[in-house]
Amino acid sequence: MDAYVEAFKRKKKGFKEYDRKNEIDSKKKIKGFISKVLLSVIFFLISIIYTNLNDQNLFLYKQYVLTESLPFTKFKTWYEDLFGEVLPKDEQTKAVFNGKLVYKNIEDYYDGSKLTLDYQTLVSNIQSGIVVFVGEKENYGNTVIVQGSDGTDIWYGNLENVSVKLYDYLDKETVLGQTKDEYLYLVLKKDNAFIKYEEYQN
Repeated sequence: MDAYVEAFKRKKKGFKEYDRKNEIDSKKKIKGFISKVLLSVIFFLISIIYTNLNDQNLFLYKQYVLTESLPFTKFKTWYEDLFGEVLPKDEQTKAVFNGKLVYKNIEDYYDGSKLTLDYQTLVSNIQSGIVVFVGEKENYGNTVIVQGSDGTDIWYGNLENVSVKLYDYLDKETVLGQTKDEYLYLVLKKDNAFIKYEEYQN
């Protein structure tokens, strides 16, 4: 009988230690989350104070923050590491393309390439990422720029019937729109350097 009582006591003690450990872990997580929120608020307030100190600070802020391509994909990865997926993934979505653009001809065009495709070809993005621009670009026409998850800004020019919006997160091979005619203007830029499409594919 004493053996059963001892075993029961040991089991009860084990449950208490397990509960205590879970409670400590929960408190650590809550403290970590509160610390991150406070740091974000402090950073935000410091940014406001800095830009309101004088016109020079405001000018620098506009020049180096608002005109540069922000690393949205890095923010998204950081956010998902902390809080999980922003939106649930649609498991029923099927990929329609293989991620490679099939073209008849390719030639240099300003900072990128001009690809000859079939007339009004559907164009899908070649890398997952976030849409950072939708609109007209000089020499490229109606353009969608996707900041790829690898940090490469990919420009898709001469599009119509665009099916994406600014700040949409796109999985690889999502349809962006279709070419206005038989040409697609493609520009790849990483770390302020332009990359050839053929090199990027390798």
